Formats: sequence, C-alpha cells, structure tokens
Amino acid sequence: MAAIAFVFLTATADARELRVCADPNNLPFSNAAGQGFENRIAEIVASDLGAKLTYTWWAQRRGFIRNTLKAGLCDLVPGTPSNLEMLRTTTPYYRSSYVFVTRRDGPDVASFNDPRLRDMRIGVQLIGDDGANSPPVQALGRRGIVGHLVGYPVYGDYSAPNPPARIVEAVASGEIDLAVVWGPLAGYFAARQKVPLRITPVAPRIDGPQLPMIYDISMGVRREDDALRGDVNGALSRHKVEIDALLSQYGVPRLDASGSPVR
Repeated sequence: MAAIAFVFLTATADARELRVCADPNNLPFSNAAGQGFENRIAEIVASDLGAKLTYTWWAQRRGFIRNTLKAGLCDLVPGTPSNLEMLRTTTPYYRSSYVFVTRRDGPDVASFNDPRLRDMRIGVQLIGDDGANSPPVQALGRRGIVGHLVGYPVYGDYSAPNPPARIVEAVASGEIDLAVVWGPLAGYFAARQKVPLRITPVAPRIDGPQLPMIYDISMGVRREDDALRGDVNGALSRHKVEIDALLSQYGVPRLDASGSPVR
C-alpha cells in the first residue's frame, strides 16, 4: 500500500501544467470566464498535452509580456504576431488582416485608394502613447485622408465589458460611416450588432514598402523554451481542423497564403 501511495503522489506532483498569459477582459480573444477563442484554443492544446490549464491574468497593455511571461508567471502567450522578436513563436495557426467595416446599406469600400474615403467619417483604432501609430492610420495619412478621422483607443474603456467593441458599434449606430479594424475583433462584434454590417479585407495588403495590413498569428514562448514550442506546435498541427472551425465560429476573417479570403 505504501508503494502504491508513493507512486500516486509522485504522479500527482509531476502532473503537467500549461500556464497561459492572457487578458481577463478582451473578447473575442480571451476573458476570465474562458469565453474567448484563444481560451478555447488553449484548452485544446492543454488537453492534447495532458496538462492542467492555468492562467495569469493581466491587461494587454504596454508591459504585458514583461510582467507576465518574462516575469516567470506563465509560459505561453496566445495570439501573438509571428514576427514578434521578443518571443519565440510557434508555426502560425491563422492569418488575418485589417478590414473595412461598413453597414450593408452603405458604400462597399475595399481599398485605401477609394476616392470616397475622403468624404467619409472614418473610425480608426489608436494604439500606443502617440495615439496614431496603427497601420491603417498611417495608410490613410499617406493619402492625405485625415480630415474626418475619429479615433477609438484599441483598449477601450476597460471598466466596461468588451472594451474594444465601441468602434464597431459606432458603425452600426451611424456615428461613423466606416471603420478600419483588426479582423478578428471586427468579425466577432459585427455579428452581434442589430443592423447587418459588411466586413471587407483592406487593400493593398502591404501599403508601401514596409506597412503590412496582414499578419500571421502564433503562440509565443520564452526564446529559450524550445521544448514547449515544439509541444505546442504539435498540438496545433494535430488539431488544425478543429481550430479552423473554432475560428469560423467566432467570425475571424482569415486569409490564405496568397492573401485571398478563406471561405
């Protein structure tokens, strides 16, 4: 009996834990109730690895990586750009882009070069301390389309649920004519408005020599954590069909390797 108890206790002590860094109020990506698609994908990975899923919750602001992953509080960051240099990233599990969001009964805009943009009230996401550094803001600025821009902080009012949704709600209400929004956020909240909205990937996909509007998305680990990266890569590959279906369920607009929309 003593030997059996020892084996049981040893197995329990050695049970694997998948420690994920995430935002507790950032749908459609994650929230503390586990309702985001990144929560769901983390569950798939943890189950595949036979690991217990745990979270370190931290608002995704400046310093998020420093205060979570690099502080040793967690080991895996879902939803990171694949080229993020401060992390070692997995093989991408989806590709998305910024999109134009309009009402279905409004103009069908598909390019930053559309001349109608000059006369439209355009909502843009503002990121960072300068408030004007998101790729769409730069693309519009390059064309001199600045007279009717309306800024919405990408983080929104964090004291309210779904803080990033405000920019999409503004299109639905008619407060603005069009918004340029990161695709996964746009797709999720557009589907939850009372009026039908249109989601169109922006063009050009790369504006000028170095301004991409399209990004591959991965999970990130510490740069030295090759073993975990390999394990997560394996889980993502084995469950690709399930993950693709989940992304579709959340309205994530995805692009294939050529930049064409995934149907």
